[in-house]
Amino acid sequence: MKNIYDIKVTWGDTDAAAIVFYPNFYKWMDQATHELFAAADLSILSLQKEENIILPLLETFCQFKSPLEYDDRVSIHSEVTEINKKVFTITHQFKKGDHVVAEGYEKRAWTKAEDGAPPKAAAMPAHIQDVLLG
Repeated sequence: MKNIYDIKVTWGDTDAAAIVFYPNFYKWMDQATHELFAAADLSILSLQKEENIILPLLETFCQFKSPLEYDDRVSIHSEVTEINKKVFTITHQFKKGDHVVAEGYEKRAWTKAEDGAPPKAAAMPAHIQDVLLG
């Protein structure tokens, strides 16, 4: 499954050089992941509240290719590219028009928190894997 999440760079997203401050790319990848799950009718908030599923980050990476500036419009193209039972990878490509300005990924765990205990890794159900890889 693929999803596109559009953003507009705001003044607060930029640094003293008037370009996007790099941590914002990580924030936007996280937001794009939430949007991807929502597009798959798998609200992360609902998964957490109703099924005690938590999706912690295990690893993240972003490669910057060209800067973004205030008022730029960016499309984040996201998709789940790999699922290994309890760990999955979401790739993100940032595009300004047709130009790729950054690429990154997140590795997350599928975990379940039972009876107030800390979350433990669990196998992602096959029907959810099918939706996310679909």
